Amino acid sequence: MTAHLARPIAPAVLKELRTADDAGRAPAPFTDTEGGAPLRCCLRRSVPGERIALVSYAPLRRWAAETGADPGAYDEQGPVFVHAGECPGPDGDDLPFTRAHRTLRRYSADGRILGGRLVTGEDGFRPALAEAFGDPEVALVHVRAVEYGCFLYEVRRP
Repeated sequence: MTAHLARPIAPAVLKELRTADDAGRAPAPFTDTEGGAPLRCCLRRSVPGERIALVSYAPLRRWAAETGADPGAYDEQGPVFVHAGECPGPDGDDLPFTRAHRTLRRYSADGRILGGRLVTGEDGFRPALAEAFGDPEVALVHVRAVEYGCFLYEVRRP
């Protein structure tokens, strides 16, 4: 078991997103012919032939709705890939998508950005998360892709 757990998009939220995404649009599922899309439902890359959808997702808005926070201008939505239908979720508790440069964006309990950190190697993830959560002001961390800034997954305090 890891000290920090990657949180995929919850099954109830996935059900909503497969009907209407956080921008109010119906998803347009397609068959992935190339594979490699980072799936936020099961935290792995897609394989050729899987049915997936690109949907708009607002992770901080959904977290704020759970906690009563008001992220104000920090509320944002962006594209994420999910399976077009139900999936079993992650297989294991490893931190996914760590083999490339990633940004760890830290948020306070009121939903404000407290800072970020570029992590350049797989070995740097656990220390960077420990450092982030070593700050008592940090309520959660978003792991994001450097190349597009896309949300990959959320990590909360262990």
